[in-house]
Amino acid sequence: MAKTTKVRWVQEAQFVGLDENGHAVVMSGDDTPTGARPSQLLLIAMSACSAVDLVRIFSKRRTPLDSLEVIATGEQDPNPPWPYKKIHLKYTCGGQGLKPEMLNKAIKLSHEKYCSVSATVKGVAELTTDFEILPEKK
Repeated sequence: MAKTTKVRWVQEAQFVGLDENGHAVVMSGDDTPTGARPSQLLLIAMSACSAVDLVRIFSKRRTPLDSLEVIATGEQDPNPPWPYKKIHLKYTCGGQGLKPEMLNKAIKLSHEKYCSVSATVKGVAELTTDFEILPEKK
C-alpha cells in the first residue's frame, strides 16, 4: 500500500509538507526555526501513531480514555547524520477504571503490532516507555 506525500520549499529553510489528503505541516531547519524540525516530526509521528492506537484499543474495550498525552524524548548521535539512538515515550492517561496492567498491555500492543512508525524505527533506535495514570475524575 503506497502512500504519497509532498514537500514544498517556501523560503530560506522553510518548507510545507502535505499528506495525500492535503493536510499541511510547516517545517524548517535549525537556522531559521519557523516550523517544526523534520527530525522532531519523527518523534511527533511516533507519539501520535501510538496515541491513535491507545484511543482505539481502549474504545474497543469499552474503557474510553478521558485524557492522553504522550511526551517523546529522543537522543540523537552527535555526528551527522544525527540518527536517533534512543527514544523514550511517556504516556499520561486518565479514564474511569484505567488500570496499570491494561495501559501497559495497550502500549505494548501499539509498539509491537500496530504503530507503523515504531515498526520503522525498531532496530535502529532503542525504544523505551513508561506511563502515569491520572486520578479518576469525580
